[in-house]
Amino acid sequence: MRRLSEQERMGRRAGIASFVGTSIEWYDFYIYGTASALVFGKLFFPVVTPAIGVLVSFATFWVGFLARPLGGIVFGHLGDRVGRKKALIITLLLMGFTTVGIGLLPTYATIGIAAPILLVLLRVVQGLAVGGEWGGAVLIATEHAPKGRSITSGSWAQQGSPSGQILSALAFTLVSQLPDDDFYSWGWRIPFLASAVLVVLGLVIRLSIAESPQLTRLKETGQVARFPLLDTFRHHTGLVALGVFACAIVFSAAYFKNTFAVSWATNELGFERETFMTVVLIASITQFFVQPFGAVLASRFGVRKVVTILLVAELPVMPLMFLLISTGSFAWSVVGMVAATLPHVMFYSILAGVLADAFPARVRYTAISLSYGLAGTLLGGTTPMIGQLLLTSFGSIVPVIGWAVVTVLMSLIGVRALLTRSARAAAETETSGVKAGAE
Repeated sequence: MRRLSEQERMGRRAGIASFVGTSIEWYDFYIYGTASALVFGKLFFPVVTPAIGVLVSFATFWVGFLARPLGGIVFGHLGDRVGRKKALIITLLLMGFTTVGIGLLPTYATIGIAAPILLVLLRVVQGLAVGGEWGGAVLIATEHAPKGRSITSGSWAQQGSPSGQILSALAFTLVSQLPDDDFYSWGWRIPFLASAVLVVLGLVIRLSIAESPQLTRLKETGQVARFPLLDTFRHHTGLVALGVFACAIVFSAAYFKNTFAVSWATNELGFERETFMTVVLIASITQFFVQPFGAVLASRFGVRKVVTILLVAELPVMPLMFLLISTGSFAWSVVGMVAATLPHVMFYSILAGVLADAFPARVRYTAISLSYGLAGTLLGGTTPMIGQLLLTSFGSIVPVIGWAVVTVLMSLIGVRALLTRSARAAAETETSGVKAGAE
């Protein structure tokens, strides 16, 4: 049996730390999405009709996404100048404190209008934390990876999303078994309060990893960017825009399934709360096991070919999901949700490495955090709200399906263009290096 090198051992440890940390962060973020579909409209916005209450609740869900680009800027600056590890520890603590705070928050019936205001403020802080978390987690994994392994190493960070979904869906599936009075009075708080235990675990693991070797070399050679955000906009604006497009389906699919569909199924289609949470849980478990194969396939057959096939496959199965859920059948809903999950989650496992490879190390934290954060703001946080608005306005799921298909096409166009630009930039860099060597 071959003995692992020091770089391989550190790469594996960094990958595990990235996976555990992002699992906790995504758990915290996803439980808010689930609670916004099941709880917040009733408890924090009771003065409006149920449908409008859900819509307003989804608007607070979006607020977290509005803050994500700012989080990417703040923690990207810290991560590109001071250290990826320090930024990740701060984001984890920030996320944990705010999530527990939501779990302790009094409702509208107790403190009136102050309740939704505090809920929104805590959601903003959550958004700041997640905006800085993802980029750092990806870089800790990819920058410790052996050469040529960035795609598969980046997939470690991406596994945190299905793990967070599983934990979130499982938590709400369990508390949904409670009688309605208990669920709405204290049961919904348990998933939020449980975050405290997870944060302590994540903190211990993150403290054990070393700083990114690429950032360490930049510091030693005096090449650290003074103003990473300014450098990113000056030299890489086009790549950031393409990164936003590439991320579109990642966000829209996740929140169509885990937030909008939960509300639609339980409020419009007659599903019991615990029944549809079981559908979401099954899809999340499927994602956990299937997702890594995307990175494996990309490493073997080529990134461009695999991402194209996966996104083209998503075009018919996303509408299929909505149509099967609309039957009101548990079994068909599971089939639809799982079918729609397979292509886009395998694409998601590849995306981290694609974005990390697209930008130079001196601005990489800021650039990929901006790409991901802006995509979340424009195309993720708005998904449940736009879906509910279209459903309420037209009384039909068809316009919602149309919007879902548009986001798939955006990702297809964006990622192919991003790969083309990245390949061209790499070729130019290599040519410049050869010329410099010859001189």
